[in-house]
Amino acid sequence: MPLLPDTAYVLVVALLGLTVGSFLNVVIHRLPRMMEAQWREQAAEIEGRAPEPQPRYNLWTPASRCPSCATPIRALHNVPVLSWLALRGRCAACRAPISARYPLVEALCAGLCAWTAARLGQGLEGMAALVLVWYLLALAFIDADTTLLPDSMTQPLLWMGLLLNLNATFVPLSEAVIGACAGYLVLWLVYWGFKLATGKEGMGYGDFKLLAALGAWLGWKMLLPIVLLSSLAGAVIGIVLILLARRGRQVPMPFGPYLAIAGFLALLYGRPIAGFLGQA
Repeated sequence: MPLLPDTAYVLVVALLGLTVGSFLNVVIHRLPRMMEAQWREQAAEIEGRAPEPQPRYNLWTPASRCPSCATPIRALHNVPVLSWLALRGRCAACRAPISARYPLVEALCAGLCAWTAARLGQGLEGMAALVLVWYLLALAFIDADTTLLPDSMTQPLLWMGLLLNLNATFVPLSEAVIGACAGYLVLWLVYWGFKLATGKEGMGYGDFKLLAALGAWLGWKMLLPIVLLSSLAGAVIGIVLILLARRGRQVPMPFGPYLAIAGFLALLYGRPIAGFLGQA
């Protein structure tokens, strides 16, 4: 029996999405910097040097602050979307501009969560799908910013998919296991085919791991739709960016955001898409 009426549930999930989106902004900003600090420590260890002492820095510490004046952000000024609008996109202390990307991520997370809740409902499938949406959103923005897809996110995402499918939450476990293996192998083969043909690397190993994770969640039958949709999205957006002169032809284009878009569409509309492709 549903916990809430459908409309109320979608509204509650949208509000939850705003809050989670605020936290995802922290993840998107800090996780790559945490990785860089870890790499510096590892490099120092390999070289036999003592790593330079660094202030504690993780997803929780230090508290959020203005990047211009370092003033801590008060709770009243940290309300998703509304605070940014009330402050007209500026720091309350120094009036320095605050990127519109912060409320964009929050609003996008709320919208995607509401869409997911309306499509998949209140059961385990729908609630688990929200977690996948959060991961995909964070990974898409991290990859767009840094061309990195952190193992600390893609690997747990893969294991979560397999564990959820022990009871066939999305697909039978056999399809999930094959999906994880085939998802990695498909892009691994593309990578090596492209490298042998051109001498260049066309994508990173993080892309293999993300597609493997999506295979673990959605099964091997969703791999073809995801690859086709992500390739189509990448081609269209890449051409648009080149035409607008915002990206040169030689500038590497991260593939993770397009995998995330395709994974989201396959999550909500996988069966109709697979049927259209003759896989049903």
